[in-house]
Amino acid sequence: MAKPFYRADQVGSLLRPASLVAARSQHQSGAIGKAALRQIEDAAITGIVRRQEQCGFEVVVDGEFRRENWWIDFVQGLTGVEIQEGSAAQAFVAPEQAGPGHAADHDHDHDHDHGWKYVPKNVVTNGRVSAPAPIAAPDFTFLQSATQRAAKVTLPSPTRLHFHGGRAAVSTAVYPDIEVFFADVVKVYRAEIAALEAAGCRYIQIDDPLMTYFISDRMRAEVVAAGDKPEARLKRYVELTNDCIAARGPGTAIGIHVCRGNSKSGWIAEGGDERIAEAVLGGLKVDHFLLEYDDERSGDFAPLRHVPRGVKVVLGLVTTKFGKLEDTRDLLRRVDEAARLVPLEDLAISPQCGFASTVEGNIITEEDQWRKLAKVVEVANTVWKT
Repeated sequence: MAKPFYRADQVGSLLRPASLVAARSQHQSGAIGKAALRQIEDAAITGIVRRQEQCGFEVVVDGEFRRENWWIDFVQGLTGVEIQEGSAAQAFVAPEQAGPGHAADHDHDHDHDHGWKYVPKNVVTNGRVSAPAPIAAPDFTFLQSATQRAAKVTLPSPTRLHFHGGRAAVSTAVYPDIEVFFADVVKVYRAEIAALEAAGCRYIQIDDPLMTYFISDRMRAEVVAAGDKPEARLKRYVELTNDCIAARGPGTAIGIHVCRGNSKSGWIAEGGDERIAEAVLGGLKVDHFLLEYDDERSGDFAPLRHVPRGVKVVLGLVTTKFGKLEDTRDLLRRVDEAARLVPLEDLAISPQCGFASTVEGNIITEEDQWRKLAKVVEVANTVWKT
């Protein structure tokens, strides 16, 4: 059975319109109820679905318009977990130039971040992990009702429940055996995937910036401080992810987006995938990868040699972090370079990440966002004559 694969793809999040941000603020203050907020979200999602269709996408997303960020809302739907503030050691690297339309200056001096800080929150497990009801399936159902094209759902990686803190973040009273914790996480994800499939979803994306943390000496030090060996932890994460997706149906495509962090145009890890390529690109049993290649932070294409034959790769060549529009000729050249390692028929193109992994969005205008998405479709149509 053929699985969905789209030459022009996108990672998931889109810039929230000001009206939607205001409505969320009103809901949080108690000024409007959940039903009223959902009506506003429905209208905003319907609008951005039309825009994606106009761009020429055959697969659409809801922009993560119902989410605070890419992972928190999903985790909040689980029992047995608590979300806490993170530590300064986990802070993102800020963009050097804060303004739409600017190319990034990649002299990554962590001491010159203009006072900007984004510190991701952490997950602490203090009870048995479970999901009382499907979390993403209702959102998928609405999205699919708003389009005649394919609808994609994004889910945060299971690694997000463990990375920050490791064993110490999981109650030893509840889980004296950490493997029982991992088994419960697998049950949650298998049930969620099954619920999405029952609702008609055939393309599910797992978002995992955590695996690229193993590129970074700073983030690897956090793993060591937690008492683990980075290589062993990464291997366990690959096994965990594979277990979570192993029961999917034969017609369901699972793509995994592996990036280096994304918040207000900042990031957390830098460097190519070589350090993790054999374990991640060669070990994950996904149908395709969505990888970022927008600048030198991401390294070259050489690690793609570890991708098994038949596994597809979506090249994230168009940056979402700054507004400068990529040159079509450069994008075509880079697709050609990647095709020396992965057959052209197994490649596609997308932005390098979402435009708003956190509700504030990246340092880019909505106009630039849509220009970039149109560019993705343009290049896909040129290369693959779709």
